[in-house]
Amino acid sequence: MSYIGYLVEDYRRFVQLPWPSHLAPAQRVWMVVYRPEEERRLRLHINDFEIESRKAGYEWDLVDISDEFERWMGSHEYREAYFRNPELMQPELVSFFGQLADGVREQVEEMATDQTIIGLLGAASLYGLGDHVKVSALIECVQESIPGRLLVFFPGEVEGNSYRLLGARDGWNYLATRITAQKG
Repeated sequence: MSYIGYLVEDYRRFVQLPWPSHLAPAQRVWMVVYRPEEERRLRLHINDFEIESRKAGYEWDLVDISDEFERWMGSHEYREAYFRNPELMQPELVSFFGQLADGVREQVEEMATDQTIIGLLGAASLYGLGDHVKVSALIECVQESIPGRLLVFFPGEVEGNSYRLLGARDGWNYLATRITAQKG
């Protein structure tokens, strides 16, 4: 079985477990942690996570933020100046992050019930955008809007409760439930 096959299999076993009903928002977040070099294969098999969710009796929706920065940048009136001098963009990233968080929150509120798993794809697209744009901050901004579960696809590593996006930077501590590929 492939690495992604093991990841889907571990998710299948996990999603079949009963859901406690009185969890804090941070406890309703699941992190699918996988090796960054598996990103394309994971995307190829993203529907397997939907299939396993539905087999377990849950609804499924996917929010893909992969191209949100490109859309924002492409529509920004000062984009040419930012391409010439990226440092000029740093103060504007706060605005981008606010728009991103609001957009994800709106999508989630439209889709979600207490029996919905919302997959969040595209975490790697936030890498390198500075201190104002982080996966951890996005999760914190949207977790209150999740009545069911938020399944974050996270290309990186985890040790204990410390998550490192793309295996770089200092990680952040987070108490989400993690799902990783376990062979056998």
